[in-house]
Amino acid sequence: MQKNTSTLLQTYLQHQGSPFSDPGFSAPELQLSSLPPAAVPFKIWHALDDGERLSRAQGAFLALTQHLQLVGDDQSDLNPGSPVLLAQLGVARLRAQGLLGNVAAIMNALGLPIPPEEDTLGVVPFGASAFERKCRGYVVTREYGHWTDRAVRDLALLKTKYPA
Repeated sequence: MQKNTSTLLQTYLQHQGSPFSDPGFSAPELQLSSLPPAAVPFKIWHALDDGERLSRAQGAFLALTQHLQLVGDDQSDLNPGSPVLLAQLGVARLRAQGLLGNVAAIMNALGLPIPPEEDTLGVVPFGASAFERKCRGYVVTREYGHWTDRAVRDLALLKTKYPA
């Protein structure tokens, strides 16, 4: 799953044109208020209890499934002749949904409360320009990769605490 996230990001950037497709493109300052960033200082991450760690992952992947749907819809409009990109976005959304379900199952097994599902997107500006939609897609595909990496670390930590 981790390899697929970097492939998705590269495929996404290649289909957006300049400046996104320019070599070395990166815009870490771009964020979405409706999508929690995966980056967290190590000391804070390490100090999280199991419930908080899983709750944050669950909230992030819930948001990612909704955002990936929106990005897929945007790209269907912006790049309708890009079946590989559209397919990768669809697969990413399904994988995010699968991870969301797995996190909920782990929380349930540990007796932790599962946060209710909510609409994380809120009001979407449908009049957004093509550039704004490309920026939004970049942030979503980038954060999908970061959250996947973080989830792998989170689950590895839990595996050491609760061996099978």
